[in-house]
Amino acid sequence: MAHGIIYNHLDLPQVLVVRPPDSFSLYQSQYSHKFHFLKAWESPVPLDQFLSTNARNVQALLSCGRFPINVDLLRLLPSLRLVVTPSAGLNHIDLSECHSRGVAVANAGSVACCDVADLAVGLFIDVLRKISAADRYVKQGLWASKTSYPPGSKLKGKRIGIVGLGSIGQEVAKRLEAFGCSISYNSRNQKKSFSYPFYSNVVELSANSDALVICCGLSDQTHRLINKEVLLALGKEGVLINVGRGAIIDEKEMVQCLVQGDIGGAGLDVFENEPNVPKELFALDNVVLSPHRAAFTPETLTSMREIAVGNLEAFFSNKPLLSQVIDD
Repeated sequence: MAHGIIYNHLDLPQVLVVRPPDSFSLYQSQYSHKFHFLKAWESPVPLDQFLSTNARNVQALLSCGRFPINVDLLRLLPSLRLVVTPSAGLNHIDLSECHSRGVAVANAGSVACCDVADLAVGLFIDVLRKISAADRYVKQGLWASKTSYPPGSKLKGKRIGIVGLGSIGQEVAKRLEAFGCSISYNSRNQKKSFSYPFYSNVVELSANSDALVICCGLSDQTHRLINKEVLLALGKEGVLINVGRGAIIDEKEMVQCLVQGDIGGAGLDVFENEPNVPKELFALDNVVLSPHRAAFTPETLTSMREIAVGNLEAFFSNKPLLSQVIDD
């Protein structure tokens, strides 16, 4: 008999959405029978007025990476007990403030790590073997008018420095080991379960690597971690790959190093001021760009939605969250 019941939205658990995550229409179409989504961005009144009027009793918030969950927002939500983000990245959420207010945080966990690692390796191969540049060369009709195209670089034997040996970094290491590369890494702590050489100093890691692959999250500790000193240590043949966050690299210094030939190339999926990308990079054949889409496959987007909804269902059922973030 329960299948015949039609619920009024007032009977459903309320979930605040300040800004819609990607594919929010699918959340509405697939889960509107489970939750009543309060869509703050559709309100004509200012956000603080909307929240004080409509959301003071809301206990759960579905977040997107484009809107900060900070103390100013949290003050307006005294009943909030859960923030769910369908991404793995947490740099838009003030974890310590959430913790102090008793607000749990849940993210996508490691569901996207294989896709992100795939793109990191793809960007690296593209830069080394000049795949995108060669594609443009052929499509522009230059092959017939010029005698030769410059050779790419060999992948096997390259020394790979991974910054952040978490779930993504481990998948990158696994893939590049299969190509015959040697792996070393920098991380917050040495991983005793891995035999890869560990460098506590990123400059030393860079100086002993042919490529740096940035896989760590963005935090106060990693903001502009990849600075001019690190880039110069990488050297004129070195390649920089970033699938973490744009602000982990000092972007202005990176652009200058690329333009001046102080590093050999870069493959970038993320940027400091997205969607604004430094235009100096557009003319460089040794740079491959991607619009922050490493995790965006249909399979992973579905998994992200499912784990976000699973966390909401667990919360409203007083069950353990599926992927709670522990603030350490």
